[in-house]
Amino acid sequence: MKGRFNTKTAEKQNTERQNNTACIPSGRSLFVTGTGTDVGKTYVTALIVKKLRQLGRHAAYFKAAVSGNERKDGLLIPGDAAFVKEFSGISQPLETMCPYVYEQAFSPHLAARLEGNPLVLPNVKAQFSSLLSSFDCVTVEGAGGILCPLRFDSQKIFLEDLIKALNLPCILVADAGLGTINAAGLTAFYLKQHKIPVKGIILNRFHPGDVMEEDNRRMCEAVTGLPVLACVKPGDTELSIEPEVLLSLYEKS
Repeated sequence: MKGRFNTKTAEKQNTERQNNTACIPSGRSLFVTGTGTDVGKTYVTALIVKKLRQLGRHAAYFKAAVSGNERKDGLLIPGDAAFVKEFSGISQPLETMCPYVYEQAFSPHLAARLEGNPLVLPNVKAQFSSLLSSFDCVTVEGAGGILCPLRFDSQKIFLEDLIKALNLPCILVADAGLGTINAAGLTAFYLKQHKIPVKGIILNRFHPGDVMEEDNRRMCEAVTGLPVLACVKPGDTELSIEPEVLLSLYEKS
């Protein structure tokens, strides 16, 4: 079954991925977005960063804005970053991972407005560039889904604006369960319409042998024209993906 979207782009990406070797220059990056909130972006990102470290890469994590965080000794701790750091075992200092940390568990644009700390894109770019100059692979995690607003006042910054500003390719994390065909299809379509390169899909909470989820995997590929790069089972501590495939997802920004 042919995809509704541009399958030639996906085929070209597959060919490029196969032609790449496991040797990758420093300073490459990848953006992890999702079909929505709570689909497992942070967990999948942690698996990716851990895999990179195990492959001998000097790996870094970055998230421009994170909300819903708790205080420890009076300081706001970026919970997603702390999880990725502990899970993956990377040595990157926590304070270099998230330039904008909000306490209230709202969309970043609302938390930023209520806490008086709006995201400034040049600041984000500067911190990201610093990581690129120091690490082999920088994995950037998004907030919420692709339409998540990061700032909405005199300036209007959405997640796609951040991706374009940092010049990043994307992968899409989706839940393997009911509704994912529509969610993955719409998100992939939006990304492609807005000229954001999409490398593939990772399905989270996947149960091998489940009739619906196995069909969802096939249908996500058919509808989007993108490869399902990996399927993550509940409780997985390792990402099942070939090293050369993972490394080929990262590009120079």
